[in-house]
Amino acid sequence: MTANLSPAALSPTSNDGLRRVLGLGSLVSVAVGLVVSQGVMVLMLQGAGMAGLGFFIPLLLAYLLALTYALSFSELALMVPRAGSLSSYTEVAIGHFPAILATFSGYMVVAMFALSAELLLLDLIIDKVYPGALPPMLVAYGVLGTFTALNLLGIDVFARLQTVLAVVMVVILLTLGLGAIGSPQADLQLPLDQGWNPMEVGALALAAMAIWGFVGAEFVCPLVEETRRPERNVPRSMIIGLSIIFLVITLYCLGALLCIPREQLASHPLPHFLFATTVFGEAGKLFLVGAVITATCSTVNSSLAALPRMLYGMAQNGQAFPQFKRLSPRTRTPWVAVLFVAALTGLPILILGQDPDSISLLLLAAALAWLLAYIIVHIDVIALRRRYPDAPRPFRSPFYPWPQVLGIVGMLFAIYHVSPSPEMTARIFGSAGVVLGVISLIAVVWIKWVMRKPLFVPEPLLPAGPSPVATPSVESTCRAGE
Repeated sequence: MTANLSPAALSPTSNDGLRRVLGLGSLVSVAVGLVVSQGVMVLMLQGAGMAGLGFFIPLLLAYLLALTYALSFSELALMVPRAGSLSSYTEVAIGHFPAILATFSGYMVVAMFALSAELLLLDLIIDKVYPGALPPMLVAYGVLGTFTALNLLGIDVFARLQTVLAVVMVVILLTLGLGAIGSPQADLQLPLDQGWNPMEVGALALAAMAIWGFVGAEFVCPLVEETRRPERNVPRSMIIGLSIIFLVITLYCLGALLCIPREQLASHPLPHFLFATTVFGEAGKLFLVGAVITATCSTVNSSLAALPRMLYGMAQNGQAFPQFKRLSPRTRTPWVAVLFVAALTGLPILILGQDPDSISLLLLAAALAWLLAYIIVHIDVIALRRRYPDAPRPFRSPFYPWPQVLGIVGMLFAIYHVSPSPEMTARIFGSAGVVLGVISLIAVVWIKWVMRKPLFVPEPLLPAGPSPVATPSVESTCRAGE
């Protein structure tokens, strides 16, 4: 097993692998579209309600932490340019067990928790705006089924659709934030009445909640084998995407604080519904429906593109069932993996039904698992810098090792403070702990008895000549300018 693909495997015209069709715009759309979800719209307003203007401090810290993981993922994705993403990096850095644990905890568990919560939120909003108009869960399963089918049609369809969804979603959220700031209801004194930062130093603990607004930009990395000029487009797309998100969330939260008492934002189960109707009245309901449909569709579309490719890469590494390697002959889509991720997403919806109380639990349990994956990716960079200091790196994380050290410390701080209230702590850590425990047990059995490999011995990094990412083919370079 080698850690790098051959140049032939990365060829944009390869008949056996994935096709290189994605440019910078498509990758930025993935980064923005995956991150800005309904869950983000809810949690950001609740955080602003708790800390008032003081929420912008943890929001800035979360943005800086997100940039650290973007730097680490960029270095790894271009050093080990494989669709397996985190699993491929980790197997050559610290071994197969952390590789499987990181990928399943950070991504498959998130599909179970966060995507399910996203679809539940969409169903709840539609039912609130149009009570009884549709059977329960019809919208949730309809969206999941539709985007499963579209992703089976191929990466070209995904890319065109994702760009439209991301642009529309950003425009809607900017309109909501700027519309609130310039509306007659806006009151500059409102967020100052109880102090600009009522939580004082305690507001820093909300960094755990704020970072949920920035997780997921690395979903561009599993698409590295389908990206034109990845050495340029992968790092830029994550940094540009995270910066756009920071601007959008800042204006969105500021607009809400100027129009709505923060106690209402903190306590309302659907604060984005309250925000839209306060600013735009009855028309705000239609405005919100457009926002939530776009956000949910964008998140689901990105996930159904990226997660199956992680499974495809893991299967190539022997870390998952070989069926996940199957590509459809016509579209070169990992169709078995797409169907698996769709089923994984739909299962919690079937179990939980329309339970609003479960949404925060699902989102925060997902955040805990995701932060664990980010810690591992920072460790990967440090381990590979020490083991292979002279290996080709088309992108090198600047200021090494400080982004990685600060990223690890920040993620541990966020995990410690992931629960917003003591009564939720046991449920959040219990839910994530049970799932991670099951994954760990399965990983040990798979590695020891199926792969017949040691748990913590890294695979060798065996470059096949010049890095194919660092030296794109003439055809790849020409297509990148299209």
